[in-house]
Amino acid sequence: MTGASSGIGRATALRLAAAGHPVVLGARRIDRLEMLVSEIEEAGGTATAVPLDVSDLASVQGFAAAALAHFGRIDVLVANAGVMPLSPLAAGLVDEWDRMIDVNVRGLLHSIAATLPTMLDQGVGHVVTIASVGAYDVSPTAAVYCGTKFAARAITEGLRQESPRGIRVTTVSPGVTESELASTISDASAAAAMVVYRAESISADAIARAVSYAVAERPDVDINEIVVRPAAQR
Repeated sequence: MTGASSGIGRATALRLAAAGHPVVLGARRIDRLEMLVSEIEEAGGTATAVPLDVSDLASVQGFAAAALAHFGRIDVLVANAGVMPLSPLAAGLVDEWDRMIDVNVRGLLHSIAATLPTMLDQGVGHVVTIASVGAYDVSPTAAVYCGTKFAARAITEGLRQESPRGIRVTTVSPGVTESELASTISDASAAAAMVVYRAESISADAIARAVSYAVAERPDVDINEIVVRPAAQR
């Protein structure tokens, strides 16, 4: 589980651990991960925390190696790490654009590169990408973010088509969900628009339930795409 320290990643880790899955939690904020490990273990689950920066290939390779060292297998990758510093293109916030590409696109590719060989050797595995409704539609201030999520969806679909039958592939695309993503927006106009946009949201556990559903299906069933929105979102 990448991006496990908060939001969807945290909720999904809790839900999968409660279902009996040993979970390896990765994120930059190791203090939060350690607190989450304690919470999971107190509830009877199994978890371990590994510092992770998905934009750094060596860090992701180390994360995968730690999973193998602890549990001897990698059965599921939940590629959840993402950032969303929205802004109009005219704002020219190139550093923020680059960060979104590094985390949302390169981070996904790094995660696949680090885990897929083990899954192929095992003959079984499941890659779950957390994309966005922004992978289907573009809105003002979200051009670059949506571009990264269109890319994430395309990469995941390409992986599905290329993979042997033992490798399942799922894209889960959340609508407005409670998370810290909006806190990274530095552009004033985008931040103001996001307050209105996020007036009604669903819990991170709603997305965690979708991931758990896909993972829990029988090995001969591949849930390819799930879009989860608040009922009020159109």
